[in-house]
Amino acid sequence: MSTITVECDACVMRGTPTCDDCVVTFLLDREPDDAVVIDAEEARAMRMLEHAGLLPALRFEGRAG
Repeated sequence: MSTITVECDACVMRGTPTCDDCVVTFLLDREPDDAVVIDAEEARAMRMLEHAGLLPALRFEGRAG
């Protein structure tokens, strides 16, 4: 399986309105302790993309307690 490296410095969309709406920009432009909240509809969409091989599995596991 090949990998894709997302490097904002190499992206032709950097600094455009497309960049402002990019999931990478959204995730990286957050405060360190900010949570990313995914609702049920978004989680279903992510699972569908994962099952189609278009998105890796979510590896988050919450801590108990």
